Amino acid sequence: MRSARPSLRPTKKHFPIPSVAGMNAPLVATDLVQTYGEGPTATHALAGVSLTVAPGESLAIMGPSGSGKTTLLHCLAGVIRPTSGSVTWQGSDLAALSDRRRTALRRSDFGFVFQSGQLLPELPAVENAALPLMLAGTSRAEATRAAAAWLGHLGLAGMENRRPGELSGGQAQRVAIARALAGAPGVVFADEPTGALDQATGAEVLSVLTSATRSTGAALVVVTHDAGVARHCSRTVTMRDGRVTGEYVAEAAR
Repeated sequence: MRSARPSLRPTKKHFPIPSVAGMNAPLVATDLVQTYGEGPTATHALAGVSLTVAPGESLAIMGPSGSGKTTLLHCLAGVIRPTSGSVTWQGSDLAALSDRRRTALRRSDFGFVFQSGQLLPELPAVENAALPLMLAGTSRAEATRAAAAWLGHLGLAGMENRRPGELSGGQAQRVAIARALAGAPGVVFADEPTGALDQATGAEVLSVLTSATRSTGAALVVVTHDAGVARHCSRTVTMRDGRVTGEYVAEAAR
């Protein structure tokens, strides 16, 4: 008899999942330009992008390789400073902040989910999920409590002490989602979060990611080249050659 495939959907247990209701400001990008090099050989990764991410919405940034979508995500998250333009979050222009302040902001206000999860192989799931909280100064006990709550909420109760090598690809991505959400961020950034997964597992992980961020009120920004991934989001913008070329609002979000 064929065994039933385990569900990746969040459980309905009573875990103390924090909300981010206080972080109700939009993330606003205005006239972003990102140029690499100078003169005739200069490359314009972004060529005047303006974009607003509303509180609680899920936004897909879609486009082919080289369209500028990952550069845009890095500017929105304060990972890089744009050549010109601004990104405003909670009343601050990220480009005007020091590197140290932007690093602190990424720990406190932003969460990240990457294509390969980027979990530390020597740490168990609960410590991987708790790591950003501990780096931000939260006590180990409190950080692991919050991380364990999210792992349980995402269907990984009982797997807290498994290392990444003992988890499936979908389970590892759920640990990465728990890590992104444990600190109650205002915005979660996901760069090709299902790129390393098969289609069915990827769809379930996207469902978990969108429902989990929605449950906290966090905004979600997903970079993808896959229309199937974009369909999980309430709004999609398309990019080509460093510019936004179109926008689509999902029927359910209208």
